[in-house]
Amino acid sequence: MASSRKAAISFIFITLLLDVTGLGLIIPVFPQLISSLINGNMSEASQWSGFLTFAYAIMQFVCAPIVGNLSDQYGRRPVLLLSLLGFGIDYIFLSLAPTIWWLFLGRIIAGMFGASFTTATAYIADISTEENRAQNFGMIGAAFGLGFILGPGLGGLLGELGPRVPFIAAAILTLLNVVYGYFVLPESLTKEHRRKFEWKRANPVGSLMQLKKYKGVGGLIVSLIFVYVSAHAVQSTWTFYNIEKFQWSNALMGVSLTVVGLLVALVQGVLIRYTNPKFGNEKSIYLGLGLYSLGLLLFAFANQGWMMFAFLIPYCLGGIAGPALQSIISGNVPKNEQGELQGALTSLMSATSIIGPLLMTNLFAWFTRPEGSIKFAGAPFFAGSILMLISAIIAARTMKKESFINRKTPA
Repeated sequence: MASSRKAAISFIFITLLLDVTGLGLIIPVFPQLISSLINGNMSEASQWSGFLTFAYAIMQFVCAPIVGNLSDQYGRRPVLLLSLLGFGIDYIFLSLAPTIWWLFLGRIIAGMFGASFTTATAYIADISTEENRAQNFGMIGAAFGLGFILGPGLGGLLGELGPRVPFIAAAILTLLNVVYGYFVLPESLTKEHRRKFEWKRANPVGSLMQLKKYKGVGGLIVSLIFVYVSAHAVQSTWTFYNIEKFQWSNALMGVSLTVVGLLVALVQGVLIRYTNPKFGNEKSIYLGLGLYSLGLLLFAFANQGWMMFAFLIPYCLGGIAGPALQSIISGNVPKNEQGELQGALTSLMSATSIIGPLLMTNLFAWFTRPEGSIKFAGAPFFAGSILMLISAIIAARTMKKESFINRKTPA
């Protein structure tokens, strides 16, 4: 049984690694592609980027609980492969886009099928025990980290050949990933643990309402909302900020994202195996959110490009919080409802992605506009730092009031 679980984790790790590598390929050149399609500057491109993320988030908000519930009935494997196929189609649209509206179509397609993270987390929950759940969720973060080591660096280099080249490479890599998964990815959800699909539990509002029935989960959901929104300070404005303030090239942007990936992989794949048993889930959450907040604050006031690399260290160390949160939440949910849970959490993340990118990109645009009287490109990072602190306070107050599975016992 232990050997089978290790093999399954390896399969899902490699699948996610290839998936994220494809995503990382396009990040360094996305601002350049948007700018060329709208014939605008970085400030204007950042606003369009926010709208594109909004389109993706709306579709994922609606579709993620459907996908999660489908995986509870039909298994994780077919749903994961279908979601990867959707990403491959998305990259093809992005590579061919003659206008900005094609980018919107591609993002809509990705939002409909973009459930690889949802299904992967349910997959990990299927094969995890109480003792190794947080560490296994950390492997997901490690896959994302390694993907961002490979993807952005390669994307930055390919971007020198043209802003569309990385999208073609991402499409090829993702579609190859579908083929790979078809032949090697085993099913994790046995038939006796499946349940019938129900529309009342598969709509976004209904799926979020289902979270109320799990004791203790509700308090951490509010904390997660602030984490998700604040994370868009980095996710939605990193490239725009460093191009605007430090005039980074595509290649240097790729290097910076590679460093992010390396640090995330080390924290989630290695460090968490020592910190989580030592501190336990609760303290890991407090420490991680505090480091996230510190890193964002330092980004906001950086005045030289090298500082952004140095300040990535405390920010990425904050990654010890995520697996601990996921461990606590999934530990309160039955096995045959993990897909529903992860679909609901993805819907929640998508709902905050409707708010987060628009908030952060418009903050950036407002404080970098040519006619503006106050110039502060770091405004999104500053706002994110405050939101992370609020999240930590809410989590602390919640866990003092409510009882969680594995709350004080190290995972």
